[in-house]
Amino acid sequence: MEKFEKFTGIVAPMDRANIDTDAIIPKQYLKSIKRSGFGPNLFDDWRYLDPGAPGIDDRDRRVNPEFVLNVTPYDQGQILLARENFGCGSSREHAVWALTDFGFKVVIAPSFADIFYNNSFKNGLLPIVLDADIVDQLFKEVQVEQDYQLSIDLDQQVVTNADGVQMYFEIDDFRKYCLLNGLDDIGLTLQHADEIKLFEQQYYQNSPWLQ
Repeated sequence: MEKFEKFTGIVAPMDRANIDTDAIIPKQYLKSIKRSGFGPNLFDDWRYLDPGAPGIDDRDRRVNPEFVLNVTPYDQGQILLARENFGCGSSREHAVWALTDFGFKVVIAPSFADIFYNNSFKNGLLPIVLDADIVDQLFKEVQVEQDYQLSIDLDQQVVTNADGVQMYFEIDDFRKYCLLNGLDDIGLTLQHADEIKLFEQQYYQNSPWLQ
């Protein structure tokens, strides 16, 4: 997992509440567990006018010209702005994979579904909870300035707009540490590789019949 570093990115507004994981990545795309290749099918039912399925070349499908991620510059968005209860529905981790594969590093919303929120940290996606009033103001600012950008500083736990207005957010210290250091569950385990190897050696020395 890549380290999360502070950056400035384009904000893609998705002015909907209760966006569920089936909308983020429909069920027909859940057969693969590669964690990559899901970006073209992010928000598939909203993004295309033709039905999709695994194996179909998405470049041959008609795109919905009114969908936000099909509009420049939002098709290059790195920060997704949404309403409350983002990521509700089923617990599919593929939803996070699709967002990161598209290029999103951050999702900002007033609230998230618990399982999606937890899955995000495990896959290098930062879910930022801001008050509904602040999120509403951000939507208004995006409408005024199409090429709207925000700066994210995870270490300082702050979101900053182009005018220098700072919006602070809360994050668990352990999750923050993992993101800053690019550590998923496997990476955390490998930090103790020498200790694990030593334990195995001692264990088999004491129990040679298990070898």
